[in-house]
Amino acid sequence: MNINEMDLEQVETRMAEVKDLLHEDGADLDALENEISELKTRKADILTEIETRKAEINEVIETAAEITPVEERRTEMENIEVRNTKEYINAYANYIKSGDDKACRALLTENVSGTVAVPELVYDIVKNAWEKEGIMALVKKTYIRGNLKIGFEISSTGATVHTESANTAVSEETLTLGIVNLVPASIKKWISLSDEVLDLAGEDFLRYVYDELSYQIAKKAADELVAKIKACPTASTTTCPSVAALSADVSVSTIAQALAKLSDQAANPVIIMNKQTWGSFKAAQYAASYAVDPFEGLPVLFNNTMTAYSAATTGICYAIVGDLGEGAIANFPNGEEITLKFDDLSKAEYDLVKIIGREYVALGVVAPDAFVQVKKAA
Repeated sequence: MNINEMDLEQVETRMAEVKDLLHEDGADLDALENEISELKTRKADILTEIETRKAEINEVIETAAEITPVEERRTEMENIEVRNTKEYINAYANYIKSGDDKACRALLTENVSGTVAVPELVYDIVKNAWEKEGIMALVKKTYIRGNLKIGFEISSTGATVHTESANTAVSEETLTLGIVNLVPASIKKWISLSDEVLDLAGEDFLRYVYDELSYQIAKKAADELVAKIKACPTASTTTCPSVAALSADVSVSTIAQALAKLSDQAANPVIIMNKQTWGSFKAAQYAASYAVDPFEGLPVLFNNTMTAYSAATTGICYAIVGDLGEGAIANFPNGEEITLKFDDLSKAEYDLVKIIGREYVALGVVAPDAFVQVKKAA
């Protein structure tokens, strides 16, 4: 090969070969010396060329430094705008119906990998469902993959005042901790749709499906959290914080008594009860005095898995008072987005299509005495 056509690797390989030839008997030393000289010249030219190209590339990078982010943002904005178009919403609705995402991906301005981009319309529907469910709207939310472990304080000795120059040491704190292990579980809801519903236009179809599934899943999450609060012991264990208990019938002072049992950290309490129980408290208010507020100005959240006071027997919880933001957590390992599965076979003979909605979430009580169960006394 002509030396002037060699690349750097070929030049270095040939130089090594020539050095070996120098030690052979009968070697043409003059020819080898000339070849070494030419190889060195070629190597120097290549290295100079490399440095020149590096300088040119760096200059291009520096020039484009302020342009690239703008282009990336433009691409991102284009994708967002595309997802909000009627054409993309119709394509996404067809994807839900058929499982074929080709039309969705073809409309996006860049070839995204993984799951199909969800229209903002769907995000808004799901977000509204979690906010519409009063209990879940107040619960602290996290988005950590896998199981989530939360430590809480079972008991501890408080701080002490130390007098200046006192010849006594401050006692070391005695602290006992517990750990709540939040394990995610699937909350599922399925609905059967007729052919008439499937024929709905893209936005109408998505609203119909996501409105129903999102609300029902958020409501079930709230029901599960209420059940977990009711299942907590009155004294903390190493795996479960305490929930205080108050044995009291409905009266204008019941909620005030419950508030007195909350920890100092439960700064924003609410009341959870059945709507019929709310009616019982209002009846007590009217019977006592219109100037008395039995709810102490606290927001009342309704949950019909709570036993109504009129139907409760002795020792049954009919109301919960507590701070949802301080005392509970909902961890969404895969985000709050609800995933759908489409089944057009199992009920085909009835001209029905089954759509299953699923949310992966872990719920739990994470702080002691952030809640109080109000139980019927008699």
